Amino acid sequence: MRLGVLAAVLIALTGLQATAQEIKTEDDKTIYALGLSIGRSVKMFDLSPAEIEIVKKGMTDALTGAKTIVELDQYGPKLQPLAKGRQERAGQKFLENAGKEKGATKLPSGVVYKELKAGSGATPKASDTVKVNYRGTLITGLEFDSSYKRGEPAEFPLGGVIPCWTEGVQKMKVGGKAQLVCPAKVAYGEQGSPPTIPPNATLVFEIELLSIGGQGADVPRADPPKK
Repeated sequence: MRLGVLAAVLIALTGLQATAQEIKTEDDKTIYALGLSIGRSVKMFDLSPAEIEIVKKGMTDALTGAKTIVELDQYGPKLQPLAKGRQERAGQKFLENAGKEKGATKLPSGVVYKELKAGSGATPKASDTVKVNYRGTLITGLEFDSSYKRGEPAEFPLGGVIPCWTEGVQKMKVGGKAQLVCPAKVAYGEQGSPPTIPPNATLVFEIELLSIGGQGADVPRADPPKK
């Protein structure tokens, strides 16, 4: 959904103080879902409370036809660079906080590794093929990939995925589970992976290492996070 459309819809919704009890009809629920979608779309801007008020002012002026403070043709093109900078800032803050959690370790590349469950098996090398279950989310908590939901683990050469995985999974033992917080530079970088992963996105993965080598080769392959 384009930002102009998002703004127009948000304007219409800003003055509503709907409660859960008032959301009754299917249209109500669909409009509520629209609000969720819009909120997630603009969350990348990491707006402060004061900035949210400025957004509300801009939306109100657009809706009512009031004289605007700035020209959209001049400042509209600045939205994407602003989103990029805010995405980087939010990602860095998230990484810093993740690195302070109990049991977390910052790896040489900047990846934050945290063991969630100790394994008792072997540790893979970058040249190994591994089989895993995993879940990937943005720092907002929005899930963009999950082998659990597909109902099948993923099996792939560890050297053929994003660098964050290649480095982080080599810290694990079979039977273990870990969380990786991946800086954009060792994930999908400035390009992202449209439409699910935006540019410069810090990513969070929970990974279970099921096996190393050829074991489980008969299991259907899912799509791992590729380079």
